[in-house]
Amino acid sequence: MPNVPVSFDTDWMDLLNERMKQDGPWDKWELFQLTLEAEEAMAIREFDQLQCLQYLPTLQPFPHQLQTAERVLNEMRGRAILADEVGLGKTIEAGLIMKEYMIRGLAKKILILVPASLVIQWTKELNQKFGIPAVAQKKEYMWRQYDVVVASIDTAKRDPHRRHVLDIDYDMLIIDEAHKLKNKKTRNYQFVKEIRKKYCLLLTATPIQNEMDELYNLINLLKPGHLGHTSSFSTTYVEGKRQAKNNEQLKTELDKVMIRNRRSDGGVHFTSRRVQSIPIELSPEEAALYQGVTRFVKEQYHTGSGGYNSLALITLQREVCSSREAAFLTLYNMHQRAAEDSPVRAEIMELVEMIKKIESHSKAAKAVELIQQINDKVIIFTEYRATQNYLQKYLHDHGITSVPFRGGFKRSKKDWMTELFQNRAQVLIATEAGGEGINLQFCNQVINYDMPWNPMRVEQRIGRVHRLGQQRDVHIYNLSTVGTIEEHILQLLYEKIDLFEMVIGELDDIVERLNLKQSLEENLISIIMDSSSEKEMALKLDNMGQAIRAMRLARKTKEPLPETAEQ
Repeated sequence: MPNVPVSFDTDWMDLLNERMKQDGPWDKWELFQLTLEAEEAMAIREFDQLQCLQYLPTLQPFPHQLQTAERVLNEMRGRAILADEVGLGKTIEAGLIMKEYMIRGLAKKILILVPASLVIQWTKELNQKFGIPAVAQKKEYMWRQYDVVVASIDTAKRDPHRRHVLDIDYDMLIIDEAHKLKNKKTRNYQFVKEIRKKYCLLLTATPIQNEMDELYNLINLLKPGHLGHTSSFSTTYVEGKRQAKNNEQLKTELDKVMIRNRRSDGGVHFTSRRVQSIPIELSPEEAALYQGVTRFVKEQYHTGSGGYNSLALITLQREVCSSREAAFLTLYNMHQRAAEDSPVRAEIMELVEMIKKIESHSKAAKAVELIQQINDKVIIFTEYRATQNYLQKYLHDHGITSVPFRGGFKRSKKDWMTELFQNRAQVLIATEAGGEGINLQFCNQVINYDMPWNPMRVEQRIGRVHRLGQQRDVHIYNLSTVGTIEEHILQLLYEKIDLFEMVIGELDDIVERLNLKQSLEENLISIIMDSSSEKEMALKLDNMGQAIRAMRLARKTKEPLPETAEQ
């Protein structure tokens, strides 16, 4: 072994001996003070105390948001469904939880999966409000290069992105609009189930929409086995597809994984809703088309000669109330499906001829009149793509600037449309995709051009503008054509049961207590189709309205339901 020269530096020993004799100085006093301040700032004196707030000096969370973050941290161990009603700030709650876990060193690699239209919105909020360096996923390399990635779930589930996502161990997974994962047979559900994650937050304003199985699937994704095996869950908690049993026991189990703050709980001030019903008289040609379509729909429903299901038929009847363009497209598709020798084809062509006689839209004219009176930014919601296209042209012809917003747009185009609406256009014409997720508090005027029959979707629409941060009262205009099914439904949902004055949680409870064998929408279709006259239909709808009103009153007063309401 070769000799390696070794030398020792002993100069420091003289300095040490001198300091030991003088008892110092051992270091600079300024450095000691800074070190002490740093240790005190990082000290966690109580585990259940939120540390993130001292790093968020400009954020002023509401009490319910702080309580939610604390519950997720202390009781739920980072796995929870955040199910606040629309507009109560689930994104803020998720941001607080995320920031807390990051500060504590418990979460570094984080994935946020959201609808494509919300990617930029999430990224901005995390950066601006929480100082979290989140990036919007655009390129394949970004999955691994960045720690906090916001992405569209539809992009993430496709190769080559899917391969990267499933190969990473995530500290935290956050999914917005998580109710879309309710069906365990979908690719989205199976994909999310495969993602490796330590902590998980599912955000949804509507955790229960139709069937009990959907709730089970959501919780099983979050915390497998929490509600037992599928068969034991059904045996213990399910009475029919949509009704629960052993409610108190089920509520206890749900409280362990789900937090639902409601507007009615108080503590949060919202501006008022000003709701106005706008009746519209049809022109003789429009009325003739509606009556012709109604006869056709009833005949096809009872005879079944064309092979159309009840949903397709009732949709046609509703489309006539929306626009001739929407009705024409459906009639065209029905004509294509019918056999060449079918008499249905001739009936459809008669209706098409009636459409050709209509020169103007009474509803579109009323919408333009309203927009001109409002003289401010307006969101118009329609159910149908053909109506959306028609309205954009009609508004343009009347000197009103507008932009469309729908589900088929790519993420960048949705962001562009939102920006154009905020800065340039007066009107945003949205299909149901505009009712999800995006924040449009800079607008406080909403026109429901067509009314959805699902109360949850109505609330989703209004929740785009009536949410935390809205400084003005929100004005809602509901258009309905006189003497049509549209008018009957609006009377039931608005005038009879004050739908727009309710909060979503109240609707949840009331619809659940109706003990309907079908969903609310399916019951409405049955009432309309099986009624032999307008009078019979109106009577049945009124009876449903009375039952809902009785339940609402009993809910408020905590009194038992009257027998008529339970039947």
